[in-house]
Amino acid sequence: MKRVLTVIVGVGVLVLGGMIIYAWEPAIPKVPLPEASRFSQAQISRGKMLAGIGNCSTCHTNEASRPNAGGLSIPTPFGTLYTPNIAPDPQTGIGHWSEAAFIRAMREGVDREGEHLFPAFPYTHFTKVKDEDLTALYAYLITHKPVEYEPPANTLRFPYNIRMLQAGWKVLFFDDSPWKDVDGKSDAWNRGAYLAEGLGHCAACHSPRNQFGAEQTDASYAGAMVDQWYAPALDKQHEAPVDWTMDESFDYLRTGGSALHGVAVGSMADVVHAGLAWASGQDIEALATYLGEIGGAGSTSEAMQKAKTLISKAHRETDADMTHGGRIFAAACVACHYNDSRRPNTIRPDLALNSTVTLKSPDNLIRVVLDGVSVKGGLPGVMMPGFGHALNDNDIADLLAFLRRTHNNEPPWPNLAQRVAQLRNETNVNSDDATE
Repeated sequence: MKRVLTVIVGVGVLVLGGMIIYAWEPAIPKVPLPEASRFSQAQISRGKMLAGIGNCSTCHTNEASRPNAGGLSIPTPFGTLYTPNIAPDPQTGIGHWSEAAFIRAMREGVDREGEHLFPAFPYTHFTKVKDEDLTALYAYLITHKPVEYEPPANTLRFPYNIRMLQAGWKVLFFDDSPWKDVDGKSDAWNRGAYLAEGLGHCAACHSPRNQFGAEQTDASYAGAMVDQWYAPALDKQHEAPVDWTMDESFDYLRTGGSALHGVAVGSMADVVHAGLAWASGQDIEALATYLGEIGGAGSTSEAMQKAKTLISKAHRETDADMTHGGRIFAAACVACHYNDSRRPNTIRPDLALNSTVTLKSPDNLIRVVLDGVSVKGGLPGVMMPGFGHALNDNDIADLLAFLRRTHNNEPPWPNLAQRVAQLRNETNVNSDDATE
């Protein structure tokens, strides 16, 4: 028995040693903060545009006074992560990072000191970014304003907090193959695919993940919960009442709103207004081309005809429904959300066309009703007030049940009042008379 135990311990030591050797990555030496003159203005400008497409600032800015300094909390099933400081501060940010260190982090998920990064940082997508674009992105970030700030430490549970284990995760789930254009596709499609699958990392939010936090590649773009919002499916099984068209996709990504779908809220509003706003019209068109094919984009005439049919049906059923939820809709909502079926209006989204009413999860609609849409979300300068202080949980549940019943043919959402109460507590919006 003693010999057996000795052998087992010996094998264990060898395995552990092998894992450490395999997982070990060397540190890359510090460099002095590069002078801005090292880079051309064209590189820096291009880097700013690419940073927008990658939505870097949204994830790496927790307070507007500390741009790119990190500290934003990212809840995960394994604990909470806090985004690092990517401002060029030499002590707390990337000021001492060489371009080689930056590229290794982006492509391999390893920081300057040789520590493996957690895949909440989507290096699994950034590995596809071309050399010249990574150089431009580095030029922009390293010449940005330095901000001295040390984000909070991650609070991941054991053993998920052991960075060395990420080397094993990469063996199982990380494909580091470079980007290649697809033969037979148009230049616009290939450009859109490169942006969406690379810096844009669209699938990272719109795809479900397995128990180890890896994207389920066999269900890419099938929809997922992200940051307490449901990122809808973008594939051909999408839940939008009307098929997306190229024009509507372009409008939504460019302005934050589509007449046949509604407006961007939550995390997607940040993607549009804090990120894609920096992209060129040509790149937005390319993204619309690629995502349009994924979602089976239809023709404008077919989409418009279906929209008219859905709006007319919703009008008839709304007028005939005098339930408590229907009365709330008539008093609080109909002035803005009642379109002429001949001309859907982006500023006044018709809820018969809005996927928040047709999604499997009611969470997006609940949050919008509770909190509203600020002037920074949706369409710039256009807002919707929140009703969390005016309506109690049962009121909102009745309103949502009414919308689900009259504005589409989907089955009822279960336990609505309980879900409203839960999200109200999480978003800290309370009504004066909510006593459920």
